Amino acid sequence: MEFSTSIKTKKLGFGLMRLPTKAGRIDHKELCRMVDAFMDAGFNYFDTAHPYMALRSEGATRKALVKRYPRESFYLVNKLTSNFILNEKQVRPFFNSQLKACGTDYFDVYLVHSVNRDNYEKFKKVKAFETCSELKKEGKIKHFGISFHDRADVLDKILSEHPEIEIVQLQFNYLDFDDPSVEGEKCYNTARKYGKDIVVMEPVKGGSLASPPDEAKKFFDELGNASYASYAIRYAAGFEGILTVLSGMGNMAMMEDNISYMRDFVPLNEKEAEAVEKARLAFRGLNLIQCTACRYCLDVCPKNIPIPDYFACLNSKKQFKGWNPEMYYKRVAAGNPAPDDCIGCGKCEKACPQHLDIRKLLKEVDKSF
Repeated sequence: MEFSTSIKTKKLGFGLMRLPTKAGRIDHKELCRMVDAFMDAGFNYFDTAHPYMALRSEGATRKALVKRYPRESFYLVNKLTSNFILNEKQVRPFFNSQLKACGTDYFDVYLVHSVNRDNYEKFKKVKAFETCSELKKEGKIKHFGISFHDRADVLDKILSEHPEIEIVQLQFNYLDFDDPSVEGEKCYNTARKYGKDIVVMEPVKGGSLASPPDEAKKFFDELGNASYASYAIRYAAGFEGILTVLSGMGNMAMMEDNISYMRDFVPLNEKEAEAVEKARLAFRGLNLIQCTACRYCLDVCPKNIPIPDYFACLNSKKQFKGWNPEMYYKRVAAGNPAPDDCIGCGKCEKACPQHLDIRKLLKEVDKSF
């Protein structure tokens, strides 16, 4: 199908938010192997941002990709993150620092990052959209858009006020499709209404759909031995208007698995789609915390509570019986602030793309363990 941008890419993009690590550091040797495999298979879309991998993703991208391949052979995406700018005068210097960090003269796609109802007002105040339009005229940005984390009415407002937006990056997966807090379907339809190219993020919901509970696994196991992640990524990629689907891959095995079914992409067939629907209902029955471990909450928590780790502990306890969840909780709690150290400031909830009631959930974690 035809897209509104000139981008020519396959249905799988390399999300550089989760990278291979070794002894707590990015494993550059492994990352180079993964980049090579990705490029050799004909894929060419790479997505980074300044805060990713504790501020190390951009530098890793420069070393593993930009310095090793001709610039015209790939698309590089970066983002304007509100946490790093206070006023209009800081937008361009921040952008220039990103160019330098990535070792490039331009970005193929530049997104106003993680837009929601609250920070949209800040982005307007610092004239982020106007500055990005100027950077595009100067050739430093080829395509401009937003990554979005809010409800459909907010997206409609933004797209109506800013027709210059070309790309909308959305959280879109089979679990969030009908979730009232994420409104995956409604946001997708809104972006389509305005004719925007759509890039999918979190297709496996922070890994949750790559390792589903047994109640959901059984429906996929009946189909064969394909990975659980493959059904989630193919589900998202099968919708009209999807430019590419980002996958954060932490090792070569994940890369090879994704390449195996996305090199020659085929949408889900009827039986596979039925299994996805059954899996969705199974997930709903477990009442799991819909945390993707993006860790944005950690950037603002004044008590440095490892919120996503505690939520993972509670989800594990809901899914699995035995001693393992208790042991994992003790490991997380050792040397870290406890759930009941929360002072109830609510900053985490404003930063959470999933709109989770974090303060209430931390109390549930504390009670459960």
